[in-house]
Amino acid sequence: MMRFFIIDDDDAVRSMLAQIIEDEDLGEIAGEAEDGSMLNQNTLALKNVDILFIDLLMPIQDGIETVRQIKPFYKGKIIMISQVESKAMIGEAYSLGIEYYITKPINKFEVLGIIRRVIERIRLERSIQDIQKSLSAVFDSKGGQTRREEPLNEPQLRAAGRTLLAELGIAGENGSKDMFDILDYLHCEQTAKSEQGLPALKGIFESIAQRRLGESASAIELNREIKASEQRVRRAISQSLNHLASLGLTDYMNPKFEKYAPAFFDFTTVRKKMNELKDGSTAPASYRINTKKFIQVLYYEASKLLFDR
Repeated sequence: MMRFFIIDDDDAVRSMLAQIIEDEDLGEIAGEAEDGSMLNQNTLALKNVDILFIDLLMPIQDGIETVRQIKPFYKGKIIMISQVESKAMIGEAYSLGIEYYITKPINKFEVLGIIRRVIERIRLERSIQDIQKSLSAVFDSKGGQTRREEPLNEPQLRAAGRTLLAELGIAGENGSKDMFDILDYLHCEQTAKSEQGLPALKGIFESIAQRRLGESASAIELNREIKASEQRVRRAISQSLNHLASLGLTDYMNPKFEKYAPAFFDFTTVRKKMNELKDGSTAPASYRINTKKFIQVLYYEASKLLFDR
């Protein structure tokens, strides 16, 4: 069960947030405070706070300063709430690592959607950690012998990846073939080395290009294939973002949007894309897509599908 802590100098706001959390059975309220100065490392640690709600403007110590102080030791998620709509202040809040910024007056459905997205992200991160441990345990540290009776294999991983790409709306994109090859490569890397974390993005594309063209390929041919593969993958990811943002515009509570948008993309990126679609903008994209994050989540989500079977 998720544990929440709410900091706001307005009693009504604290009460409303607590009621939403409790009525929807999203978790329990671990504590409340009316100013950022009342929060410290011991409080967060002792209460095992997973999600922290914090107001931006408070009389003694504001939300920005409080987040700046707790960030070095607090590993949970932070949702900021405020009447302030200054782009500069919102940007500063995001730069400090908050997950979402909610503008007052509070809207129950917006709060519900955001809390569920944050909970999903927490669960995803925990699943990734569990999967990393499971993958590390697949092989003995010395002999490299499998401990699983039915080890993960490439066809299974491709099938799980195909299911995910269909959910993301890009199963038929040209870049999907590149993503399957990337899943194969990552499977071999994780199996051979049994290490946490993924290789550098550049190395991934270089390796799959080498696999396709063979050892006799020239440097020019390799570079051409690497660039083409990167472009196909980026276009596919961009199409996935477009697909999910469209779902979110149609229905903010759409299950696919709630599950995949915050997992595969940063919230600010999804929000900007939704605004572009809503305004019908044809201007160049004003956001940056994190290709490595997308690939990493795709790999761990595909692995999770197999481990859950």
